[in-house]
Amino acid sequence: MKVVYHDRYREVYSSDPASAPSRIESILDQLKTHFDFVEPELASEQDVLLVHNQEHVDNVKAHRLVYEIALLAVGGAVKASELTMQGEPAFALIRPPGHHASRSSSWGFCYFNNVAIAVEKLRSKGEVNRVVIVDIDLHYGDGTANIFSSSPQVTYFHPEAGSREAFVNELSRFVSTLDKPFDVLAVSAGFDRHEQDWGGLLRTENYRTIGKTLKECAVDKCNGRRFAALEGGYSHAVLGRNVKALLDGFG
Repeated sequence: MKVVYHDRYREVYSSDPASAPSRIESILDQLKTHFDFVEPELASEQDVLLVHNQEHVDNVKAHRLVYEIALLAVGGAVKASELTMQGEPAFALIRPPGHHASRSSSWGFCYFNNVAIAVEKLRSKGEVNRVVIVDIDLHYGDGTANIFSSSPQVTYFHPEAGSREAFVNELSRFVSTLDKPFDVLAVSAGFDRHEQDWGGLLRTENYRTIGKTLKECAVDKCNGRRFAALEGGYSHAVLGRNVKALLDGFG
């Protein structure tokens, strides 16, 4: 399994929690000796325009540093999607996050919808048709849902259960309903539902179970093609361990 990462993701580009100093480092400390790292390239504006309109792109572009890092985050998700189409599951260790970015607006620390752009680029090249996106972040990815609301070939799922066991079970039930083969599984991997983070719910071992469930789904339904990209997660004390647990199950 590959981890897609660039040192510029460590740059503090704003004052929001996703850009906080040491956030990316807390994950790197847990992953650096366990996985092979691959460096992405900047996404192009044409890539971003696959899901966003020009006015939104121009609004982000007005903030030079944010724009540069946001393009690099998109590039990280795109690289992860390319790796999985080559037979290598991948995790994009990127920021800013993206699942609250819709076609013409964004909020919640997001600018461009990294996962949506990566999926749409694969679709635009004819490499995939039917896609499943699972979002395990605490917050519903309204941007992703909005972007693909008129695309029946793309299924977006966000578990909403209010207890630890119910959350894991809801995810298992969902993947069991995917009776038709699809082409790739994309995961918006947020970690703010942890018991020491904003959501106060999941334990670190639950992320390993979630990763394993998603891996088994991909192996069974889409020839193992799967990639994930970092969304939320703000407790630096546990974030790295949670990411590693997910990847241990997912890889």
